[in-house]
Amino acid sequence: MPNIIISTLNARYIHTAFGLRYLYANMGELQSATELLEFGINQRPADIAEQLLQKQPRIIGLGVYIWNVAEISALVAILKQVAPEVTVILGGPEVSHPPDLPAVAELTDFIITGYGEISFPKLCRHILADQKPAQKIISGETVALSALASPYPYYTDTDLSQRIVYVEASRGCPFKCEFCLSSLDVTAKPFELQPFLADMQTLYQRGARHFKFIDRTFNLKVDSSVAILEFFLEKGAEDIYLHFEVIPDNLPERLKQAIQQFPVGSLQFEVGVQSFDPLIQQLISRKQDNDKTRANLAWLRQHSQAHIHADLIAGLPGDTLAGFGRSFDELAALNPQEIQVGILKRLRGAPINRHNEEYQLRYDPNPPYSILSTRDMSFADLQRITRFARFWDLIGNSGRFSSTMPVILADQPFQRFLQLSDALFTITGSTWQIALKRLFELTFTVITAHLQVPAETAKQLLEQDFSRTGEKGRPEFLKSQDEQTTKRGIANKRQRQAQAN
Repeated sequence: MPNIIISTLNARYIHTAFGLRYLYANMGELQSATELLEFGINQRPADIAEQLLQKQPRIIGLGVYIWNVAEISALVAILKQVAPEVTVILGGPEVSHPPDLPAVAELTDFIITGYGEISFPKLCRHILADQKPAQKIISGETVALSALASPYPYYTDTDLSQRIVYVEASRGCPFKCEFCLSSLDVTAKPFELQPFLADMQTLYQRGARHFKFIDRTFNLKVDSSVAILEFFLEKGAEDIYLHFEVIPDNLPERLKQAIQQFPVGSLQFEVGVQSFDPLIQQLISRKQDNDKTRANLAWLRQHSQAHIHADLIAGLPGDTLAGFGRSFDELAALNPQEIQVGILKRLRGAPINRHNEEYQLRYDPNPPYSILSTRDMSFADLQRITRFARFWDLIGNSGRFSSTMPVILADQPFQRFLQLSDALFTITGSTWQIALKRLFELTFTVITAHLQVPAETAKQLLEQDFSRTGEKGRPEFLKSQDEQTTKRGIANKRQRQAQAN
């Protein structure tokens, strides 16, 4: 039986807990007494507690994030009721910024702030030796990245074949964007390149083909970026898929040359634009050359096969509904394959919290702490944008409406899609559980009635899109007059039979 369990609750099965694998790799002589267990946020806390306690551990370490803090809180409450003798240690971003801590901090025995690879095993040694520290909150120690044991051997074969493989070539970020916890970093530190590539080679040989880099600024050091891209190019595998988060205004020629060599479906770039408004950028300490950002996004779309996932944030201090719309229109004109409309979240410890009073930033007190209203954006405005974001995922980002999207957006993308979103919500009262065929029917109704798209044009375009979905049957507006007459006749016959009975 293990003395120590390290665990967390992932948002989905496909995700893997990268931080836990770092902890496990660096447990030293305690590794043989440690077990790594992962659960999902949809599992019942009591069932998770039962599985953890079946191992009869003395210590349970749990990773706490914005997406699982509610579920972790319920789990810890149960553990402390039924097994108060077990020492519970929390770590992760949600508990790393005292005194701004969630309520679960009151229930736990210890909290490790920041990185835990050194401090967690050290704390475990003290506990197992019956030498518990007096202080409850322990600052995570850092060491040279070269001194850390590699987490990559602790991806299982199932992880490699069925789940996302997270990797990092560097830690930290030199930028100070206040909405992001990485703004607290002093700088970005790279892992030694050759040992990192050796780890990637091992993962590749074991069958890994999808690699999601969690570096905040993958293209910060161009020499390393090019070397990593060339490493994967040399594999020549058609099924390689690489995800990188990139700085939008730094795309030198050498990097472009490497990017151009990748085929369709192998590169995804997450590009954090967030806002094109220079006043908001200055207010939140975001350094971004907007002209270079536009030029680089245009180049990527015109001269590479990379899939561009570009981010905007709604609810930043100083932004308005119209101002957010202008940023959206600028980004839409650059035609990335996806635009992620994110709603500002209150991250504990993030410097943006200094603006809370002046800009009246009001957040949902429940996780994930989404912005509810600001001085310049009402609750109603942000509710509209939240629905906009959901319908944009269903229609704009899904790729299912590629033929129809140009007439939906026309020359006023934000205003027209906001009209579409508002009308869809008025009809459905929901942004969830809308069947695909129903979504096509609703879209036809709204764009013909509210966006002045001629019915025949809408039918032709939506029929092209629907034919690619593989769905059985046809939406009502695509059925011939004879089909509709026959359907009405059958319905009327059934109604008469029901009345007769």
